[in-house]
Amino acid sequence: MIKLMRSGKYLLMETMDGTKILNLDEADHYAWIKAGEIGEILVASKKEFAPNEVLAAGNYRLYEVKNEADLTDLIHLELFVGNGKWQGYLLPLGLPDGVVRRRIIPTKEIITKTTH
Repeated sequence: MIKLMRSGKYLLMETMDGTKILNLDEADHYAWIKAGEIGEILVASKKEFAPNEVLAAGNYRLYEVKNEADLTDLIHLELFVGNGKWQGYLLPLGLPDGVVRRRIIPTKEIITKTTH
């Protein structure tokens, strides 16, 4: 089962101090941080950040995946990166809420298919 949970527009930017910020639908803001041996994490924030540099912008899709061959049974976040390509990420515990931190793991598993 593949269930589209949410879709919309994203903005990935970097602040003056080098912190990456992921905005979903101009409403949800997440600091994207490298956390040593843990890997990369997203941290929910209610603060709006002024971008120093925009790294990427486009469409995103958030899927719930269960019992699908060749796909991991987790929440999948896909960011459109241009030229018909999507970058996939696994969110083992979903997107963070409140001040909770959640892992984000890059993956080559892509659900969204774009044709030219």
